[in-house]
Amino acid sequence: MTLRYIVAGCLLSLGLSAQAQPSTTFGFEYQPAAKVVHGTDTLRHAWAGGMNTPQFSNIDLNADGQQDLFAFDRESSRSYTFLNVANGTDRQWQYAPQYESLFPDGLYGWVLLRDYDCDGRPDLFTNSNGDIRVFRNVVGAGGLPSFTLASNQLRFAIGVSDSNIAVGGYNMPALQDVNGDGKLDILTYDFSSSRVMELYLNTSSGTCGGALTFRQETNYWGNISSCSSCATYQPQGESQCVVYQRPSHTPGHNVLLLDLDGDGDQDLLDGLDNCPELVRLMNQGNATAASLQGAGISASYPAANPIRVNTFPAGYSVDTNFDGRADLVVAPNMLDNRADLVSMRNAVRLYDNTAASGAPAFTYRANGFLQNDMIDVSEAAAPTFGDISGDGLPDMLIGNLADKVNGTYRASLTYYQNVGTRTQPIFKLITEDYLGLSATEYWGIKPVLVDLNRDGALDLVFSAWYQQSGHFFLLLNTATGSQPAAYNLAALSTFVGRGPAGSGILPYYRYDRPCFTDVDNDGYVDLLIGTNEIREPGMSLRYFRNLGLSTLANTFELVNNDFGQIRDVGNRPVNLSPVVADFDGDGLPDLVTSDYSGTLRFFGNYRNQSGSFVERTDMLYNSVTGQLVASRFGNAGQHINTSLAAADLNHDSKPELFVGMEAGGIISYTTRNRIPTTTQSETASALALSVYPNPASTIATIETAMPTRLTLLDLTGRTLRHDAATQRRHSLDLSGLAAGMYLVRAEAENGQLAVQRLVVK
Repeated sequence: MTLRYIVAGCLLSLGLSAQAQPSTTFGFEYQPAAKVVHGTDTLRHAWAGGMNTPQFSNIDLNADGQQDLFAFDRESSRSYTFLNVANGTDRQWQYAPQYESLFPDGLYGWVLLRDYDCDGRPDLFTNSNGDIRVFRNVVGAGGLPSFTLASNQLRFAIGVSDSNIAVGGYNMPALQDVNGDGKLDILTYDFSSSRVMELYLNTSSGTCGGALTFRQETNYWGNISSCSSCATYQPQGESQCVVYQRPSHTPGHNVLLLDLDGDGDQDLLDGLDNCPELVRLMNQGNATAASLQGAGISASYPAANPIRVNTFPAGYSVDTNFDGRADLVVAPNMLDNRADLVSMRNAVRLYDNTAASGAPAFTYRANGFLQNDMIDVSEAAAPTFGDISGDGLPDMLIGNLADKVNGTYRASLTYYQNVGTRTQPIFKLITEDYLGLSATEYWGIKPVLVDLNRDGALDLVFSAWYQQSGHFFLLLNTATGSQPAAYNLAALSTFVGRGPAGSGILPYYRYDRPCFTDVDNDGYVDLLIGTNEIREPGMSLRYFRNLGLSTLANTFELVNNDFGQIRDVGNRPVNLSPVVADFDGDGLPDLVTSDYSGTLRFFGNYRNQSGSFVERTDMLYNSVTGQLVASRFGNAGQHINTSLAAADLNHDSKPELFVGMEAGGIISYTTRNRIPTTTQSETASALALSVYPNPASTIATIETAMPTRLTLLDLTGRTLRHDAATQRRHSLDLSGLAAGMYLVRAEAENGQLAVQRLVVK
């Protein structure tokens, strides 16, 4: 059988590192890996990582005088930055992650940008254990934003004393000028019951609110109470709650103030936990004495296309279409989806403001905002790459945590076929339910395409949570020649690990992450597992050796239950995901991991390490600062999932790194400064490794100055050919190999190594 094109056998900290590395050091840099097409639409932000619960604010990021965009995803505590850039005579949004590190580390709950000191630069307000923390936006290098802590806890005066302004952990306040004096005020539901709204007026002296001093104007703003059901309120004077829509929920509100009728006072848009509608409450009072009465309440606003999201809507007033008028964006704002179990696809709604002036006129835009232009599989994307269609180009499969399918929350596989060329990949969406796996109630599918039975065809392995246990499932590819992959669900089998009594069982915890790679360099792919398993002895990364048995179900035997002794500040990393490839270009495989902390860890030439592996975390190049910094993938707790993969999609001999994100999308990175070390160059010179002809088509001859063993690898570090005979001259059979770049590695008895690239034509 012809060997299919195989690009990856493995699935792939928060804040800046203590000491940033110079830009000449090896690292990764964000770069869109390929065009991605849905139907006739090309996704503009395909590789931005998806969105689930974004909160939006405008800000000028690059000091060009244009209003750019900042977003903060509540579920994953991840920041996003988008530039407002020219597109011919128009303008468009461009994902620009290099500005994300300008924002403070450790943000969580909610983040809103508002200018409190009237200097024209929006400052940062955020949650702080239920209180409000403020960072002032000062001019940084090059005129870029720079945030310094202004207050760790906003307070308000009570007589001669003061107290903290308590928002609570689930409410998101409105930070706006409520009474029309030009100063930034605070409106929030009370933190204890989330039933009544409290107004804190800014009492700072002068015409601006820069001192951030407040008094509580009222603890019954609008003379109205929220009841315990969706769109249900009790205006002052009513004897009971009035139901404007449907029941029922738990407390928590997102509030946005807007002058919806142009009468000079602030009206209210109110989103309630576990409810889909953003309720409109018209202010029938004035700017200083609000009155919200039943006649002005509507759960069907705007009338033509009422606002509905999956759950707990929040509204944001931002200019999305560059016309200088604030539009209305609405998105879910729950802490996570573990209780709601709703679909997070296409969750962001957009209402364009079509009014030329005065009161806004909101018109629904069906395609939503930003999220619709990203790869998004709902939650916890897990990518893998390989030739499924049989055309010699790497395709993409993406697993997910789950999505709402026919009323049931379950996982599936999304299939993108590569319809581009060898150097310019284009991924076209084929199906969001490859193989019909959603018919079975799997959760947390993590797929890997890998040739396990050594027949030259890519088999499909996936881990999943099923019937209250974790499993590793195997589907052998029964296709022949260069035909499309053929997987028979009726022949689905599971792996059973081998090991000493009481240990060595393959981890069976929720959302284990498999990675297939040749750890011991014997020509067989072994198994690395990132796991949270605690019922069996071991830590987060476990190594199972492939014994080469004909029965694949039990060919993997435990070798090390704490491989690499990887730790996160001394603790066990949760939700660890591994990937292996020769990223730095020295011809030797590297190990990269990610985990719930948002930390990307790089372990160079891991085969040459033992005990506790030496790591680097300053791995991402920032073009704004010119430094390598640590990743910032989110830090919202142990439910955060990332999954890694590697592939050389454009045949430039440099594997890309892919990070499947909690928010359902994928971020792609290219490598920088792939420079072999001096020691490796000297070793190669000593062995005098010679490969000819190069390029070659059927046979290549390998010669060295001393007897060596020979290994042929693809660019992800996977072994394709192995000759254990120690000799000075080898004849390497290239039949069945797809055209492309490979690595020839020669190893002498004394451990000396030499690597050279070989082009197969």
